[in-house]
Amino acid sequence: MTEAAAGSSFGDAAAARYRVGIAGAGAIALASAAWLSRAGHGVMLWSPGGTGAEALRTRALTVEGLQPCAVAVEVADDAAQLCRASDVLLIALPLNGHRRVMDALLPWLREGQVVIVSAMGSLSSLYLHERARRAGKALTVASFGTTVLTARRESDAQVRIMTRRKAIGVSALPSAQTAACVALCSALFGDGFFAQANALVSALVNVNAESHGPLAIYNWTRIERAEHWPQYHCMTPAVARVIETLDGERRALASAFGIEVGTIEDHFAKSFGTASARLADIAAELHAKRGGPPGPTRTDTRYVAEDMPFGLAFVEALGRIAAVPTPATRTIVDAASLIGGVDYRLQNDLLEPLGLAGETVAGLRARLD
Repeated sequence: MTEAAAGSSFGDAAAARYRVGIAGAGAIALASAAWLSRAGHGVMLWSPGGTGAEALRTRALTVEGLQPCAVAVEVADDAAQLCRASDVLLIALPLNGHRRVMDALLPWLREGQVVIVSAMGSLSSLYLHERARRAGKALTVASFGTTVLTARRESDAQVRIMTRRKAIGVSALPSAQTAACVALCSALFGDGFFAQANALVSALVNVNAESHGPLAIYNWTRIERAEHWPQYHCMTPAVARVIETLDGERRALASAFGIEVGTIEDHFAKSFGTASARLADIAAELHAKRGGPPGPTRTDTRYVAEDMPFGLAFVEALGRIAAVPTPATRTIVDAASLIGGVDYRLQNDLLEPLGLAGETVAGLRARLD
């Protein structure tokens, strides 16, 4: 901990100041770095790709949008330096990089260190926790079902923060550390955090894949031609109906695991303060309020590369465990695989090491609880 936090324990985090190591250099990583630095915490960034944070060695990180500021952050040379210098680690990168980065961090993580995964999917936090335990290290791994901030990276040293979500669920492995993790996250980012029962809850409350998948597939020509298209304006009533169907399968699956999750409409209301009851009307409300955000313009968009394998294909895998049909989810994954020329189910590098193919509902719950 930093000097201000000296003598503080993990359990009395409210008044502490921490040194936070962030693995990632994209929009959420930069936004989190700025937010934490502005709150008085020490921040060090590590770009797993090697060059994403280099500009910040000599320049301040500039923030536009919500809470404009300029802050100085440190840049780590490698995973070892990041772990040595940090009290808390924040993994803030796309899901298709989680396993690789977790494997890089694992040799250097310390006994008792806290790792926050933002946002977690496909039970990547369970992967890290179990791998650490096999290596003889007792870690606390916290999970967010969604990111605290929404942001867009404008350049190597500039990020625009659009929103700070009002309510963010937190789960922990081991689950006995959940209350302490809520306190820690509040000390880092501010109020609005609440406890979730386990990491599967955190995974299933994330509705990104359900909303992003149909938006991408049904607007694919716009993406392929790199057109400007406002997402919520293009969430037409027909596309919204598809998203609602996927959301119904997600909620049925959660119920089979004894988990109650809110609807996608609830998610938008909690995250963005929307008032409409129907998804199509929510989309229109957000478009009128925000005028965007713009949809992706690259065919390697994370709406497909990340959300298909680590979101919807993960839902399919859980459906097989719980014997819950997911025909609409399967259809969207099939369509994405067809249009992308790749089987996105095979792109998920977490399902096999987690052993989900041979798992049961009771067995998975025991591993999480």
